[in-house]
Amino acid sequence: MVVVLDCNIIVMSLASKSKYHSIYKALIRGDFELAITAEIALEYEEIIQRKYNLKTAQAFLSLLKELPNVHYIVVHFNWMLIEADVDDNKYVDCAIASRANYIVTEDKHFAILKNISFPKLRTISIDRFMAQLV
Repeated sequence: MVVVLDCNIIVMSLASKSKYHSIYKALIRGDFELAITAEIALEYEEIIQRKYNLKTAQAFLSLLKELPNVHYIVVHFNWMLIEADVDDNKYVDCAIASRANYIVTEDKHFAILKNISFPKLRTISIDRFMAQLV
């Protein structure tokens, strides 16, 4: 299963005391394939640094570069499907280019994707994604 994880999912799963930490562990175990772009990696770094610290952000990005189930995708076309928050389109473009099964997110801006017939993208909540990992 190939997924794109919205930054909010990464942030919620990093803390060892988080009920979502199993997503981080599943990533390390290779239970799913993660598709990211350089632009997504930069956002991960920026937000993790803000929420945690620079050391944590750098360690996480280094880990992503080493894991064989993390795939850096080059996007050749920007679809611009989300108008309410255009910054979210980097996740959409990555999902399309990688043929991801899901975008895992809690962001309401992605709801518009349900009304778009082409390209067809599926979003899934963090709880539903965790249920699939079991």
